Amino acid sequence: MTVRRSAAALATTAVLLGVAAPVAVAPVAVAAPSPSPSADLPAGLYGTTDPTYDGVWRQSLAFLAQKIEYVTPSTQSVDWLVGQQCDSGAFTSYRDASKPCDASTVMDTNATAIAVQALVEINQRREDANNGADWLKSVQNEDGGWGYNPGSPSDANSTSIVIGALARTGVPVNELTTKNGSTPYTALQSLAIACGEKDGGAFAYQPGKKGELAANMDATAASVLGLMGKGIASGTSNAVKDPSCTKGDDLSPEQSAQNGASFLADTLKKQPYLEQAPMPGAEDSAPQPDYGNTSDAVVALAASGHADKAKASVAWLQKNGTGWAKQGGPAATAQLILAAHATGADARSFGGVDLVKQLNSMGPSPAATALPSPTPTGPQPSSGTDSDDGGLSLGWLIGIGLLAGTGIGFLLSMRGKKKQP
Repeated sequence: MTVRRSAAALATTAVLLGVAAPVAVAPVAVAAPSPSPSADLPAGLYGTTDPTYDGVWRQSLAFLAQKIEYVTPSTQSVDWLVGQQCDSGAFTSYRDASKPCDASTVMDTNATAIAVQALVEINQRREDANNGADWLKSVQNEDGGWGYNPGSPSDANSTSIVIGALARTGVPVNELTTKNGSTPYTALQSLAIACGEKDGGAFAYQPGKKGELAANMDATAASVLGLMGKGIASGTSNAVKDPSCTKGDDLSPEQSAQNGASFLADTLKKQPYLEQAPMPGAEDSAPQPDYGNTSDAVVALAASGHADKAKASVAWLQKNGTGWAKQGGPAATAQLILAAHATGADARSFGGVDLVKQLNSMGPSPAATALPSPTPTGPQPSSGTDSDDGGLSLGWLIGIGLLAGTGIGFLLSMRGKKKQP
């Protein structure tokens, strides 16, 4: 759903703002290298920047955005993604696939979860997706959630994207109960700020040193999707609702999700975009717009029944976000496509830019492309219980009608993390 909150994404922000790039938040604290010549990159990979910290993320997010626009990624690009998977089922952020994974390989729950979602949505390599889901289940923390790497403390972003991956593979998330009775949903709800308090409805990324919870926009958008059991390419909800923040200690996951959506709606009512946290060493600088988090909030609002509350933000992204997307590469472009799709905007003419064409040009030529652009209430991601040989879904049948006479491709339907106060 989001641009990877990694050194690569932060370095792009630095280029746009004219400031020094900060260090990465995980898994390795170094800044992303400058763009590399395409000839130096692996065949099949999307984007032109060093993939060390976001290769799997940007590839998978590109697939998710292409899927909802009826674009089938090339076999070469799918093979590259699957080649990043270890025998255990886990993915790393990026690795040299010519060497086997070993004890020194840094497994990444976020990369694994988004890769699983992408493979399910494009309806390819389902066995590999299931293998990834099994690995994710095996590294669940005792509090019910997941951290960025196996064994690290649970955080809202990682837990949410893993929930989305497991739900898309047909896993009953509410039944993933640990020895102490915790589920992924209770892990997320433990990070919710109670209604009636300052920033009530919002979610923290992780508790502070004293257990305090600080509102985090990225974590809030992610938690809304997670608590609804939805993946990144979730589209929009047909049930239009009025935002509200429900008080109480025994809320359902849906109620907690709606509380988060209410907080996002109230925040975007004040201005149509979210802001970045101050860059390290630049605390006195003026706040800068956060295009990625704004896109995430739009998707979360639409998925929870509040697409009308995101209209001003979509208009703002159309006017201001296309330059960011082009500079940010496939992940940023994919984010805008997801935001456009969720709210009924045309991703093929978004602020005067054909985002789908732009994304397609950032990787190997697609195997198939279809028009017109789907609407948010049209064909949606197939059910998480579909298998490679499970027959034709409604989305496939609609796609066949659209593609008749022009060739038939697959109908293709984040979240990295960011420690932002």
